[in-house]
Amino acid sequence: MLKRVTVPSLFAPPTYSHASVVEAGTRLALLAGSVPLDADGELVGPGDPVRQAEQVIANLGEQLRAVDSEFEHVAYTDVYVVSADPAVLSAVWEVVEASRLSVGPHASTLLGVACLGYPGQLVEITATAVVPGADQSGSPSERA
Repeated sequence: MLKRVTVPSLFAPPTYSHASVVEAGTRLALLAGSVPLDADGELVGPGDPVRQAEQVIANLGEQLRAVDSEFEHVAYTDVYVVSADPAVLSAVWEVVEASRLSVGPHASTLLGVACLGYPGQLVEITATAVVPGADQSGSPSERA
């Protein structure tokens, strides 16, 4: 269903894989960017990229559960951080690494960017995940 590949002729990545291969016929969930907003739409952790990353990971977990998937079934992420400082990017990556997203490890790209969509937002993560054991005939809500 999901195979993670580390290419022997490339630099060995510390906590991510070079590629994720998803078997044909497997259902995928393409998740919108997870953002550091609470259930009321309020920004969590203003000015604190690590706290925002923790909220983003928590929100990503909710998104995954809503489509009958989990962290360990994430095939790919893009991690966006508003910073040009490698130390800040590393601190956010440590939050990703501490989550179960790195169990795979999944394929990922970590990016420093100029800005994100919400005022004060410093972190966002997009993800593609396998929906394990899913009936191929409908979405989770259609099967409920």
